[in-house]
Amino acid sequence: MPSSPSSSPTSKSEAPPPAAAGTADLVIRVRGLVTRFGRQTVHDGVDLDVRRGEVMGIVGGSGTGKSVLLKEIIGLMRATAGRVEVLGVDMLAADSATRRAVQGRWGVLFQDGALFSSMTVAENVMVALKEHTRLDPCLIQELARIKISMVGLPPDSCAKYPSQLSGGMRKRAGLARALALDPEILFLDEPTAGLDPIGAAAFDELIGTLQRSLGLTVVMVTHDLDSLYAICDRIAVLVDRKIKVGTIDMLLADPHPWIHDYFHGPRGRAAAVKR
Repeated sequence: MPSSPSSSPTSKSEAPPPAAAGTADLVIRVRGLVTRFGRQTVHDGVDLDVRRGEVMGIVGGSGTGKSVLLKEIIGLMRATAGRVEVLGVDMLAADSATRRAVQGRWGVLFQDGALFSSMTVAENVMVALKEHTRLDPCLIQELARIKISMVGLPPDSCAKYPSQLSGGMRKRAGLARALALDPEILFLDEPTAGLDPIGAAAFDELIGTLQRSLGLTVVMVTHDLDSLYAICDRIAVLVDRKIKVGTIDMLLADPHPWIHDYFHGPRGRAAAVKR
């Protein structure tokens, strides 16, 4: 199994979340977000603030629009109504050049890495560096090797194709690509999906280590309760087409039926034991 940077993992639920932030400290600000598909309303007035330097988890039942919300924030989908600000820029009103500049300040890890199958791992990581910088090709290659090492992959993985990697290694390769431009924000869509418990725990530890060492803000869609307990400062729960945000302890005390069942059910109790 690939190694990850050494650290002393600490459950985020054991420590207080980042201090309440003013508007200047918000890296993401969503207001009045409405999402409709035909007659179906998925989001109806969603508000969300993400503070600089925190790890925000996004959870919810099937069909609540977790991944849709993530895609709306990063501009892959357009909301029906509302406002989405990222790093102080109104992404729905900005021109294409402004949006492109902001997009260069975040990285995204999609499910299963979403790597280009015809490219090696190193070539995948170099895509963003070639597209967004004018660095010397030799320096781009060296930066790709550094990013690949940062996520715990061995040097020989640089020349491998995605089909030659395990599921966990593909996720790490996708993470290396997401980190290529030294982003301020890291978006993760179900980062531990498909991994066995040991692999998922190792990936959580890697994310936590990178977040602390690089000062990243992380927004993570997940269904993995272990991940929520291990690395999230706060959690946004999509329920009733709205959103509720709080720490683990706050949500454990929330009386909403879905939230109560989610955090107090068998999987929730098992995750809580590991705190």
